[in-house]
Amino acid sequence: MKGVVLAGGLGTRLSPLTRVTNKHLLPVYDKPMIYYPVETLVKSGIEDIMIVTGGNAAGDFLKLMGNGSEFGLKDLYYTYQRGEGGIAEALSLAEHFVSGDKVVVVLGDNILEDNLSEAVQKFEKQKRGARIFLKEVTDPQRFGVPVFKNGKIVNIEEKPKKPKSQYAVTGIYMYDSRVFEFCRKLKPSKRGELEISDVNNCYIKDGSMQYDILKGYWTDAGTFDSLLHANKLAALKAESS
Repeated sequence: MKGVVLAGGLGTRLSPLTRVTNKHLLPVYDKPMIYYPVETLVKSGIEDIMIVTGGNAAGDFLKLMGNGSEFGLKDLYYTYQRGEGGIAEALSLAEHFVSGDKVVVVLGDNILEDNLSEAVQKFEKQKRGARIFLKEVTDPQRFGVPVFKNGKIVNIEEKPKKPKSQYAVTGIYMYDSRVFEFCRKLKPSKRGELEISDVNNCYIKDGSMQYDILKGYWTDAGTFDSLLHANKLAALKAESS
């Protein structure tokens, strides 16, 4: 199984911090933000990892992370996303790397406590489809929000003004190789981007979407408030370990 970390985009919500560097190179307590999703994949047993980066600081990822030996990897792969075409567009750039395999995708600004090893093993046994991770939050309108019926997800609404549940779809996704077919069929949203919620809805309509609920903490770090929250969580974990 392959792993992909999506660390492109321009990070405009964190300007002026991101005028001189990529958002994912900003510190979260004692490590660069990008370290956290890579460690999440490595701890779950995934060793073939690609980072999709972008912006003017893309070369700094190579300076920082090299071939991934710091994480116990034999190699680390990179590709480049121009501009801000959305998460689904960024993922599509990894198609040649995934090469027909299953893939675990983690957004580069996601900080989480759970070990995903068990979920990865379940997905390896899952014959087809996708698996996403949910977390109950106080501000679901910032995220993709699942709509439930009889315990199953029947739709995912992207940043709804009136959320139909208190759960957020976190930035951790597991897909079979059909994900790239779905990406190619997408049309840009009102934001002009290819939305990952539309990809997930393709699997929901296909009847092959599964989900897990994260037990430990989870946050993104894409706004000043969530970046501060991520720093506090990482500091508390470091102090308790």
